Amino acid sequence: MNTALWVVQILLGLAFFAAGLMKSTQPKEKLRANLGWVDDYSAGMVKLIGVSEVLGGIGLIAPWATGIAPVLTPIAAVALAAVMVAAAVVHLRRKEYPGIVFNVILGALAVFVAVGRF
Repeated sequence: MNTALWVVQILLGLAFFAAGLMKSTQPKEKLRANLGWVDDYSAGMVKLIGVSEVLGGIGLIAPWATGIAPVLTPIAAVALAAVMVAAAVVHLRRKEYPGIVFNVILGALAVFVAVGRF
């Protein structure tokens, strides 16, 4: 079980870190090409979402790996699951149904990490 949790933590951590880095460093106009939902939010909000994902990605891996405040790993997983619920609601409102499937999968994996690490 520990191995499965580590695999999921690392993959999710890298995915959220990369997605968040893109959102927090790219201008909104450049993100618009692949992320239509950015039109519904201010540039600051998009960057906040990106920074949250970067920190969550780090939080999935670093605390448990270093043994420094390991309780932060399941907390990060819960927070990222909540971000995925919010993202699914946005995609539902915009009728972007394939995006919802992706959010549900990532959210479920984050819940797996949270339950496994609490």
